[in-house]
Amino acid sequence: MKSPLNVSDAPAAIGPYSQAQVVRLHGGNRLVFTSGQIALDPASGQIVGGDAAAQTTQVLRNLGAVLGGAGLTLADVVKTTVFLADMADFQAMNEVYAKHFPDAPPARTTIAAAGLPRGARVEIEAVAVGRDL
Repeated sequence: MKSPLNVSDAPAAIGPYSQAQVVRLHGGNRLVFTSGQIALDPASGQIVGGDAAAQTTQVLRNLGAVLGGAGLTLADVVKTTVFLADMADFQAMNEVYAKHFPDAPPARTTIAAAGLPRGARVEIEAVAVGRDL
């Protein structure tokens, strides 16, 4: 069974999608699939941070807020997909990313995208696992 998750601490969806979907599994576990997050300020809806490092910081804050709505944290993330508008930003994104996943980082795929919503430089989606609340 799946249920949509929308939290007020993260940016509102800018299209017809949920911030995340929570899938309840047998045995009391849950999988949380987040939508891709860009560096939107939750209050203003505007992109914050001009460079990849600053945007990655905001993106991970947004992901943390979405996961928090499901009672999870970044420590519960098992897989991410990172989209970069320019692979030249890989190192800057990677340095910020590493600080948020210091121990046993999740599996990750990084993709160069031809363009991201609202001119963002970084977008990240995640899959997390946790016990039922």
